Amino acid sequence: MEIINKMNKKIIIFIAFCLCSQAAICQIYSLDTCKSKALENNFKIKNAIIETEMARQTKSEAFTKFFPKIEANGFIFQANHHTLHKDLDLSAFSPVLPILANPIPVDLMKKGRTASITAMQPVFAGGQIINSNKLAKIGEDVNVLQQNLSADEINETTEKYYWQIVSLKEKQKTIAALQEQLQQLHKDADLAVKAGIINRNELLRVELKQHELESEKLKLDNGINISKMLLAQHTGIMSNSFDVDADSFPTPDIPSKFYANANDAVTHRTEYKLLDKNVDASKLNYKIESGKRLPVVGVGASYVYHNFAEQTNTFGVVFATVRIPISDWWGGTHAVKRAKLKTLQAENERQNAAELMIVEIQQVYNELVEAYEQIVLAKKSIESATENLRLNSNYYKAGISTITDVLDAQSLLQKSKTQYAETCCNYQIMLAKYKRVIGYE
Repeated sequence: MEIINKMNKKIIIFIAFCLCSQAAICQIYSLDTCKSKALENNFKIKNAIIETEMARQTKSEAFTKFFPKIEANGFIFQANHHTLHKDLDLSAFSPVLPILANPIPVDLMKKGRTASITAMQPVFAGGQIINSNKLAKIGEDVNVLQQNLSADEINETTEKYYWQIVSLKEKQKTIAALQEQLQQLHKDADLAVKAGIINRNELLRVELKQHELESEKLKLDNGINISKMLLAQHTGIMSNSFDVDADSFPTPDIPSKFYANANDAVTHRTEYKLLDKNVDASKLNYKIESGKRLPVVGVGASYVYHNFAEQTNTFGVVFATVRIPISDWWGGTHAVKRAKLKTLQAENERQNAAELMIVEIQQVYNELVEAYEQIVLAKKSIESATENLRLNSNYYKAGISTITDVLDAQSLLQKSKTQYAETCCNYQIMLAKYKRVIGYE
């Protein structure tokens, strides 16, 4: 007897160890965790982060245009003969120095070297440098907004996959409860058949319903597996065995809790902010195009070293430059007008998009309200179907109702609970969409 007890303890310990191992392997993820993992691992976000960093480098590059432009130059040469040859006539001095009566050959510049360093500081460039820096900053802002837009879309998709899994699990619970009821109904029907109270076809109806539920359970299992695979791919979850931390839907909040005036909410949308940046960029491009036709003024300094004819010399120079693009004025006026028209075009696009977004916000809110009302109706259907099943079960036990009536009542309850799960899932997905379209923080 003592040996048996020891064996039982070992078996219990082994089973507990297996359960703990299984719990360790199957990881549970909340909705917030799934969102975090999706943002961390999604390739769109990774590329958006790279694009944002590239925009920052572009902005830093544009800022360097404020600094002086410094250049260093060097030149050295060696010719095969002197580059300067001259016969120097000194015959005028021949009465004094007879040796100078004949011309004297002079050869110079066979080799030489020179070096210089120059610093040029732009003083006025028609606003091109300032506006180019502002444009680079807008480019950085646009990339940040695009990153936020990708994050919003990823969060919405994450919620969609997450709540689909919860919906399928909710349906699984309904199937499990009905299977338990059918099992008891099958026992009662089997006893009734043996007692000759009912025909065997009534028992067969129960068995057919059991097979039908088993088939539906198999479809739900497959659906959950596929939904989990989609969520895993979307979030970057590497585990083959994981689950979400919800088996049922939370009590939905009334839509009015999240209501936002469409005309006000549209300005909070990332898409609208991007359109704003597009208008700002168009205005800056117009200023840059206009600045190309203005004088460019700069000041500079240079230090020069050279060695020619075996003589070394160094000197410094300060200077100022003015460049006036006169010929550019002829065709430039058309380029400026074209830039102005592009600004008007960007403003029109923003206005048109804003109007469409206002319509979208109102439409999504209406759909959210409708989804909430569907949940209310589905709850009432469940209450009615539950009471209907209770009554028919009691009538069957009292002998005044048939198994068919009970099975029909169970089907109605299953249908109402399935509808409830679908409406709750639709509401959560629609709520995520509404939060996105109003720029909800």
